[in-house]
Amino acid sequence: MSTHNHQTAPTQYVEAAGIRFSYRRFGKAGGIPLVFNQHYTGTMDYWDPAVTDGLAAHREVILFNNAGIAGSSGEVPDSIEKMGANAIAFIRALGLPQVDVLGFSIGGMVAQEITVQAPQLVRRLILVGTGMRGGVGIAPMTEAAAGIFSAHYDPPENLWLSVHFTPSASSQAAGRAFLKRKHQRQEGRDPEAGEKVGPAQIAALGKYGEHHDGVADYLKTILQPTLIVQGHNDVIAPTVSSYTMQQTMPNAQLILYPDANHGSFYQYPQLFVAQAEQFLSWELKSDLSVEEQLPFPAQQPN
Repeated sequence: MSTHNHQTAPTQYVEAAGIRFSYRRFGKAGGIPLVFNQHYTGTMDYWDPAVTDGLAAHREVILFNNAGIAGSSGEVPDSIEKMGANAIAFIRALGLPQVDVLGFSIGGMVAQEITVQAPQLVRRLILVGTGMRGGVGIAPMTEAAAGIFSAHYDPPENLWLSVHFTPSASSQAAGRAFLKRKHQRQEGRDPEAGEKVGPAQIAALGKYGEHHDGVADYLKTILQPTLIVQGHNDVIAPTVSSYTMQQTMPNAQLILYPDANHGSFYQYPQLFVAQAEQFLSWELKSDLSVEEQLPFPAQQPN
């Protein structure tokens, strides 16, 4: 077991594809690591310690900044596909033959690309608050999302209360608790994403959201067991795409959290950790199909 956690794990660096990637590793080593892919303009310090440390109790967790973000060198690509290729280069540079992959928001799109481009590298996939190629509300973004990102916030960090949580009193209270947890790490924090990050990621989303015949066919090729986690009304990555993804991917299951928006797993971190751990740890039996063995959680949020 690592002596480090979300607060204390040192930032390390590895070179791949001409990029110096910054990353942190902690948790229970020896099994298949879980690699996290972050949301729009987020860094390693934007993850919720309740989620990362919760999952690290049973497995090794790897956080990293993709190219051009915070402590990683290079430039942010203007395509999700290239972001996925960079993430694959990072994973392989660590000498890992196989990983589990978690992606949140734009990171969920990158996670899909990792799986499509290097299927042998990915064992299981967790997609949170994300969409698909050509998905609803990816490009252009929804009117609600545009309003959230264009509004003024005091302090500026309160933006995430609107992005990740619903307006209800209970969801906003969960949001304020999340923001406190987000700052538990005081030493060795990442620099904020630079001014070029947002425009490059928006350009990438513009391409990813383009509609054409067969745009969702790639989902049929993702054969890995996949857990899709979503809020009942995600106004950033509209919830409807999660239904389409679950219906199209051969081995996917969908969990919807009530009174939840984009950051549903930050609103219900303990429940998410329990359900994600159940999903990641169950063992396949050779005499049954994957569909017959998907570990549908019995527990639901109150």
